[in-house]
Amino acid sequence: MTRHIELALIGGTGLYQFPGLDKIERHAVDTPYGPPSDSVVLGQVGKHRIAFLARHGESHTIPPHRVNYRANVWALHHLGARRVLGVNAVGGIRGDVGPRVLAVPDQIIDYTHDRLTSYCDVAGAEVRHIDFSEPYSAGLRKDLLAAASQAGVAVVDGGCYGATQGPRLETCAEIVRLRRDGCDLVGMTGMPEAALARELGLDYACLALVANWAAGCGGETEISLPEIFANLAAMTTQVPRLISALLAT
Repeated sequence: MTRHIELALIGGTGLYQFPGLDKIERHAVDTPYGPPSDSVVLGQVGKHRIAFLARHGESHTIPPHRVNYRANVWALHHLGARRVLGVNAVGGIRGDVGPRVLAVPDQIIDYTHDRLTSYCDVAGAEVRHIDFSEPYSAGLRKDLLAAASQAGVAVVDGGCYGATQGPRLETCAEIVRLRRDGCDLVGMTGMPEAALARELGLDYACLALVANWAAGCGGETEISLPEIFANLAAMTTQVPRLISALLAT
């Protein structure tokens, strides 16, 4: 099945539906890799057609290490998406990316393990060695930054996303290691999603919503989950305006 979809959005923690969609269709996509996290929602934003998929399911029932990333990305590609924006809740490590900051990272380090990370992991599949030097598509990143400026949404340009296994949050010592490795943000869902998109030839970028300071970075002795969800609720209200501007670019 192919149809013209201008943008696919993968919603992370706190973004389980995309408000303001018209002419909604829900598609339960069968994939060679099992079921996606949920049905893919197709709809209109003005004149623009988008797809939306809740990474953890619309009821947030799937933890980061159990997300079927291969099925999710394949389903969006199958429905006709060619540009994919992953929205990810993250913790802030660098001083200028604290809670309620939006960032558009340009690099990633993968610390995850035991995930199905490639479409080559199937018997008989072609072995493809993708170039992953720049893990996010430059053109889509540029358009996203321009859209943020046009929409009046403040975002930080660049930064390295450290992808950890989850679902637990990291120790202070682990964050010290990530900082030493050059990570500015830490999250649990950035990989293998970005690499899978590259394998399918999709343009892919990340919009990171900083929900909290990473362990040991903000002076707090304990990370507050209610505060995390309050921060995400505040930030997700800006996402539709940013997406509308992105679709107009």
